[in-house]
Order: sequence, then structure tokens, then C-alpha cells
Amino acid sequence: MKKFFGFFFRNNSWLLLIALSAISLGFIKMEQENVVQRLNNAGTGFRAAIASKIASYSYLIGLKNENDRLLETNIALIGRILSTENAIRNEADRTRILSQKAESLKSFTLARVVDRQFSSRENMLLIDGGRSRGIRTDMTVMTPRGLVGRVVAVSEHYAKVMPLIHIDFRASVVSSESGTMGVLAWKGGREDMATVDHVPISSSLKTGEEMLTTNFSTFAVPGLPVGRVVSIKQGALFSTVTIRLAVDFASLNHVVVVSLNRDPEKLRLLEGKIESGTGR
Repeated sequence: MKKFFGFFFRNNSWLLLIALSAISLGFIKMEQENVVQRLNNAGTGFRAAIASKIASYSYLIGLKNENDRLLETNIALIGRILSTENAIRNEADRTRILSQKAESLKSFTLARVVDRQFSSRENMLLIDGGRSRGIRTDMTVMTPRGLVGRVVAVSEHYAKVMPLIHIDFRASVVSSESGTMGVLAWKGGREDMATVDHVPISSSLKTGEEMLTTNFSTFAVPGLPVGRVVSIKQGALFSTVTIRLAVDFASLNHVVVVSLNRDPEKLRLLEGKIESGTGR
């Protein structure tokens, strides 16, 4: 025992060093195990985050592809709906026009608008009826709603129509209520509005009154609706009358063409081709 204690006291420094080294090695081992565990945990988290991102991107790509497919489907459906609505509207217009072709309208010709040239000043319509169907220049073009315009040029199978929304178009009109008369004119701009010129300020014309074609016209069938008065602005001698047109030119599809039995003597007199009397 004395030898043991003697050895211990003689070598206590080395023994203490060995003990401390063992303890240090133990702590180092434990620390290494924690670091590895933390690295494993961090690696697992990183892999999970990467997998989550990849999954998110895949989902977004799939969602974009699905949205593109749905967009194409919606566009196709909208096209079908518009085509169906247009066909229904065309058929409704045609049915409404044909339903009004009574005995007195047997000479009327039903035509379809096949082309249009719209601008802020000079508008034109092209219809699928020409000389082969008895259409001639200066015939009245109308719908059940009212006056559209007049035929200005004809080929074998087509006719050009000057609508009343043309700066050169003029027609004599009269109020269905007050009897006020004037001249229909379109000054450009909005295609649903026109003016009535040469209305005296003494006129009893009021807003809301309907304007019709008169029997003074050399081309228009009398009594056709033209529009309704929406405003009256008095000037020095004449009033500026604005009307909302009866025909919706934006949705015009079918028209009726009718000839006017014009008095040749009246036309010659208006054109100055009849000489005044000399008493002989």
C-alpha cells in the first residue's frame, strides 16, 4: 500500500494529465457526435427545403400549363357564344323583316349587309342584291325600325348603299306630332346621332317627338321613322335639333330595298327641265 501511495504521489502530475486527457477525449467525442448529428439534421432540412422548392416550382409550372389550357378553352367558348348570338340575331332580324312583308310589301327585296365602310364622315354599306334581283339606284333602303339610306350604285349581284350617316346624305323629315318639317343631315361623329336643319325658332317642336320621312323626298318612302328629338337649341333664326337615330347601324345585318313610284313630271320640274309658260 505504501508503494502504491508512494507511486501515486511521485507520479500524480502524470496521472492527473492522463485523467484530464481522458476527460477531454470524452468531451471531444461527445462534441463530435453532436456536430455530426447537427450536420445530419441540417442536411435533412436542406434536402427537405430543396424538395419543397422543386415541388412548388413543379406545381407552378403545372398550374401555368393548366391556366393556359383553360384560357384557350374559354377563348374557344367565347367564340362559339359570339357566333351563336350573331346567328340568332341575324335570324331574328330576318324573321322580323319577313313577318312585316304584307300584301303591300310584295315588291320589297330582302338583302343582307355583306360589307361596310365606316368612318367619321363617309360611311357606305354593301348588300347582296343587285340588278339580277331588280334593285336599281335611288331605291329606298330600310328596316322595320326605320330609314337606312338609299342605293347609289348597282352591279349584277350587289348594291352600294349610302346610309343616312353620310355627310352628303339629305332627306326631308317631319314630326309625327307637331308637324314640324326640316332636313335631315349627319355632320359626322357619332353614328347614332344626326341633326335636323332649317327648323324655325317659332316651331312647336319638342323633345321626344318622332321624325318621319315626308312625301317630298325623291327617293324615300314617306312615313319611315328616322329618329326621335333629344335636344333643341334655338339660334337667331333656326333651331339646332339633334335626334337619336332609329336604326342601330352598329348591329345592322338585314335590310329591305323598295322602289319609290316617282312622278317623272315632278322630277323634271325639280331638275329645271320644264320650261315656264309663255302664254302661247
